[in-house]
Amino acid sequence: MTDANTPPSRGRILVVDDQRNMRATTALLLRAENYTVFEAGTGDEALGHLAGGSIDLLLTDLKMEPMDGLTLLRRALEVAPRLQIIMMTAFGSIESAVEAMRLGAYDYVTKPFKESELRYRVERALERSRLLRDVDNLATDFNQRHGLSALVGRSVAMRDLTARLMRVAQSDATVLIQGESGTGKELVARALHAHSRRKARSFVPVNCAAISETLLESELFGHAKGAFTGAVKTRRGLFEEADGGTLFIDEVTETSPTFQSKLLRALQEGEVRRVGESTALRVDVRTVAATNRDIELEVREKRFRQDLYYRLNVVTLRVPPLRERLEDVPALAEHFLERANARSPNPRRLSAAAVTHLMGYDFPGNVRELENLVEQAAALAEADELLPEDFPLRQARLTAPTGGATSTATSEGAPGLISSGSSGPTLAQVVEDAERRAIAQSLERHGVDLARVADELGVSSTTLWRKMKRLNLRPPSDVARE
Repeated sequence: MTDANTPPSRGRILVVDDQRNMRATTALLLRAENYTVFEAGTGDEALGHLAGGSIDLLLTDLKMEPMDGLTLLRRALEVAPRLQIIMMTAFGSIESAVEAMRLGAYDYVTKPFKESELRYRVERALERSRLLRDVDNLATDFNQRHGLSALVGRSVAMRDLTARLMRVAQSDATVLIQGESGTGKELVARALHAHSRRKARSFVPVNCAAISETLLESELFGHAKGAFTGAVKTRRGLFEEADGGTLFIDEVTETSPTFQSKLLRALQEGEVRRVGESTALRVDVRTVAATNRDIELEVREKRFRQDLYYRLNVVTLRVPPLRERLEDVPALAEHFLERANARSPNPRRLSAAAVTHLMGYDFPGNVRELENLVEQAAALAEADELLPEDFPLRQARLTAPTGGATSTATSEGAPGLISSGSSGPTLAQVVEDAERRAIAQSLERHGVDLARVADELGVSSTTLWRKMKRLNLRPPSDVARE
């Protein structure tokens, strides 16, 4: 039984040496420093200890029989890739030390060594082990909150997005994320970072629409002391804060052409110049940008620089609006309700009727609107089971028949979005007529090949099927068979 006054172990070390006296002496020295020490006389015995996965540092001799230290090093790293290894050699061979470091050893020490030297090298190796463990824990936590597990949905559109995201995550390619407000563009950017080689470094977001033009340059590039009124000290910009990591520039189309030229230079040169300084600073940043606008239209209308567009648009990820993946609504609603229940003493559950009710809605506010609806229902519902009436929708799906009287079902007390006294066609009718014509024309060209129809119209097969059902459209061959 451990004495309550005994200080906790400073680390778990495995000492490997085929000379018993040397092994025992080294272990005794380390135990005196309050390390937990295990001993092994052969490489095979050492690998048996490592299989348990609880060793922080391997201290092994280089010249051993039958398995030498370099062979043990290679096999040990296969078992425990994050293991710290210090090689001991009595020969002082620079070549063997360099080879050991090349193969993954953290350090080496030459026998006979001073006790102070061994203590110093062991402390440094264990400090690195603790640092790597902390980084892994932080990365795991980040991934749980912002990784692919947070991209809820099993629709074809979300599976395609996830597969494309995983392919590009490991590269340093610049990514442009396009999607409507509320679709989760920042969540996609965070997932990119969480699955990248930069995940141990910073993810730094900035929303261009939330910062005035005069402050945006200082925010991204930093400024020198006295560069402008109020600049009382030198300040690092977000490019510098993201060095080694990922910079997420949201709503990039909200910037002016003047600022866009400065952003383009920073991306091209890999360096930034603080406001008020003439010296450029090198930065290593993976850039991810996002917009909710039609960026190609912005380029054609001369509101966004074409050269910056090409610099940002190396890889494009399109986040589909929720109305194009309504089959994901049940899973998303359950996901948001689970989060709400974790913060509430009164857990709720979704009724089947409530799910059906939600799936009949177009969600103009996308995933963000669904999240707000679920949180509101969880907070205000009178019963444990959430019913349709607990989800007051701002407007029903726009399904008014062409040429007929138009009305919009609204929640009680909420104004209708379409006036029943309108003399001309409503917005819903105009949109519906345009959809009907586009789909009908494409069906005439491609017949029953709905995959080609969906591809031509730029929608998923599920969305096309849903629209055809709503508009009562069928391929020409189906109609002919009736």
